[in-house]
Amino acid sequence: MKTKIFITTLFLISLTGCEKSKPTTSEPSSDTTITAQFEQSNDKIHQFIDQLDDPDTPQDVRIQILYKDYSTEYKTNYLPSLMKLSPGEYTEGKLINDLDIALGYYKKKDNIQC
Repeated sequence: MKTKIFITTLFLISLTGCEKSKPTTSEPSSDTTITAQFEQSNDKIHQFIDQLDDPDTPQDVRIQILYKDYSTEYKTNYLPSLMKLSPGEYTEGKLINDLDIALGYYKKKDNIQC
């Protein structure tokens, strides 16, 4: 239980810290669009996390989130937006590794086997 709280807190803190970062070289209109895309993606990821943390979520929904929805949203929207908002702060490899850690945690917690 402590591990679950720790990993979730760590993940949410990293998301919150990333959310406030803004590049100084981008055009304001472009920055606004990227920020909006990031916030929308971040909200979806939080919804997925809430569903995964809810004990009443059916196993088939958890599998759908873990193997399709979460990683698709993360890779197609969240990761590119974050890298544009915080150039030089993150690498794609590190962010993919963070995704793997988060998904691995929920797979282990919910005893989901590939």
